Amino acid sequence: MKPAERTQPVAHDMNSKDASSLPEAAVMNSVDHDFNFDADPKTGQLFVEKDGIRESASLPMPQEPFTNLKKSPKSISWSYPRKQMDIRMEKKGRYLEVSLTSTGASEFEWPRVQGESYTLPLGEGKYIPSEDKVWKRFLDNSSMNFIESFSMRFFAVNQKKYSILYIADDMYNDTIRFNAEPEIQMSFTHQFPSINPAKTYRFRIYVTDNDPVQISQIYRSYIQEKGQFTTLETKAASNPDVNKLFGAPHIYLWSSQALTKDNIHWNTLIQSIGGPLSGWIGELLTKYSEDGSGEYKQVLKDVAKQHYIDNYQKQTITKALNDVLKMPQFYKPGLFAIPDEESKAWIEQGISRLSEQQLYALNKKLLKSALNNSVDPIDHWASQASTDLLKDMHNAGIRKAWIGLPNWADGLQNPGLVKEAVQLGYLVGPYDSYHSIQQKASRDWNTASFTDASLYDAATIENEEGQKIKGFLGKGRKLNPTLSLPSVQQRISRILQDGIPFNSWFIDCDATGEIYDDYSQAHPTTQQQDLQARLQRMQYIRDDKHMVIGSEGGNDFASSTIAFAHGIETPVIQWSDPDMRTNKTSPYYVGGYWSAGGGTPDRYAKTVPIKPDYQHVYTDPAYSLPLYKLVYNDSVITTHHWEWGSLKIRDEIGSRMLSELLYNVPPLYHLDQDSWNKNKQLITDYLKVWSPFHEKAVTKPMTSYQILSSDRLVQSATYGEDLRIVVNFSAQDFSYHKQTVPAKSAMIYDGDKVQTFHAPNV
Repeated sequence: MKPAERTQPVAHDMNSKDASSLPEAAVMNSVDHDFNFDADPKTGQLFVEKDGIRESASLPMPQEPFTNLKKSPKSISWSYPRKQMDIRMEKKGRYLEVSLTSTGASEFEWPRVQGESYTLPLGEGKYIPSEDKVWKRFLDNSSMNFIESFSMRFFAVNQKKYSILYIADDMYNDTIRFNAEPEIQMSFTHQFPSINPAKTYRFRIYVTDNDPVQISQIYRSYIQEKGQFTTLETKAASNPDVNKLFGAPHIYLWSSQALTKDNIHWNTLIQSIGGPLSGWIGELLTKYSEDGSGEYKQVLKDVAKQHYIDNYQKQTITKALNDVLKMPQFYKPGLFAIPDEESKAWIEQGISRLSEQQLYALNKKLLKSALNNSVDPIDHWASQASTDLLKDMHNAGIRKAWIGLPNWADGLQNPGLVKEAVQLGYLVGPYDSYHSIQQKASRDWNTASFTDASLYDAATIENEEGQKIKGFLGKGRKLNPTLSLPSVQQRISRILQDGIPFNSWFIDCDATGEIYDDYSQAHPTTQQQDLQARLQRMQYIRDDKHMVIGSEGGNDFASSTIAFAHGIETPVIQWSDPDMRTNKTSPYYVGGYWSAGGGTPDRYAKTVPIKPDYQHVYTDPAYSLPLYKLVYNDSVITTHHWEWGSLKIRDEIGSRMLSELLYNVPPLYHLDQDSWNKNKQLITDYLKVWSPFHEKAVTKPMTSYQILSSDRLVQSATYGEDLRIVVNFSAQDFSYHKQTVPAKSAMIYDGDKVQTFHAPNV
């Protein structure tokens, strides 16, 4: 798109490539303007007027008969008998409160708006020109769940001279719909569920300058007024481990195998293939593995003929060994010599009574006793991919990190990994989820498995037609959060019972806004009750178990509960596009969920290009705004969804580094031994700049944000009073305060110090 087509005035925009005359960044001030208003009851159209300029704050609906019209200098109200709605608008100080009450309506649409552009908290934030062709294609005839798609509960419509800001007091049961012809228009519809006694939804409407800083500051003040703002420093006062997030990259460590192929002495192992242990492993895989034993048995037959083992065969055998190590059926009297007194005590106790961590420890000892010199000593198992990797990260200068394990079993089968991470000063925690439940969940999907089997029928969500709502990927059902807490307490206690030193916990879905009305007669639940139960279970893990809590999403209803979130900066990109999800021959295919070799699955490791339209919408800095950071920089640490880590998008890695610096966002990496060796220099060079900047900026509010060039590709942000960063995303050098900001670079101004970071061309 040509630069002229991207230009839209905002406060402090510069229309040349020279910003030497730019004023110093100012600290945010609340800048809501006083205004007059008027409304037409026949159509529901609302007008606001400031400095003699009149704009529509809600477009006219089809004319409707009205009654009970009442007017005063500061208010107007009326009723729609046929629509079964009462409307009231009242000026309260410098904002207008609009209340819309159902007297029988099941839903109502208001407002319907149109502007020259929009400032929307989609993820971190977006600037959307109404005539932009790509945005029009993307949004036309689409709808969004308000609480799920909007990270904060506001939107702003930008007119020629000012912006109109709408803050929704009720964030539940709301849908945003878009039409794009002739220009982008959006409407807000509220549903009134039969199970919800609350029949009123409200807006606060403000008038302010067309400036994301001013828009965000009004909303920040609103959140503080409601008592819903908690700083990171306050969270750290309750749990000092929160401080470990300051300057920390977020790293998912893929070390799912208890025993790697490098731990096996293959020349020795080949001599025992075909013996009783091999046969027993085949029986277990046949009975208890989703993959069955066909591949494993075929490999054994081939190896017996060829008298050597190739890499594919090594991988298949290693996977089989790891599969049976997790099985409670692994011990077979007569097959294994009991290796020590601890193992004897566990077996006498009864394997069904062992904790998960004890089971893994026993099975590792049993396997070692059977394979003897064919494998390394147990304390060396998987060390290269876990403890050794962590030590190398620390020796390379990574002093702080959040380490996420994709499954809690990764920690329980290798507790030394968790212990090492804590000793090095890192946060480390498992991925966990209470969103979906399955009748027979696999070991690889253990978050969907619950000890209480009655939950599947007695505690799952029903829609208005009495149908159960399906779980993730269409498997199983959605669990009602109000009935989940005993199972949460049971699971967490079970994982931690042997003292594994997790100090963080990641909860999938609870901060995404994917919430439900449950129409089950046995446990009717409103969206508000659903959401409160999700917050309650995160608070339990945070407070009772003293964990640093994070969640997928990070929408701001959870801002006082969580310390960090994954998904605000880069959400899941176009889930429904088959080229990305199912068409494996497409260059845009993001990859599958599983890794046969125990490393990072392609879904997270594979680098792929992004379609041009999606680049425009999701990652183009010209349309990105730090709305969430302007409100919550010093409250919640946000980064990318784990499917779209910092190294995922081909040809965007350098630009995303610049965005992470500008917006004070932790990079998110997926690491195994191979990917660490491949990207070690790239990561450590970047973190030398990013980590100290983030550590200073994260406890300060973002006090200024400026667009410095007409193509919107040079931007600056200020944190606190004197920590400033200027980023040049463009391919041309830029003059700023008589200094040159090189193309594809960031300049950090920390008091009198200036540091330049050049984005790598990768």
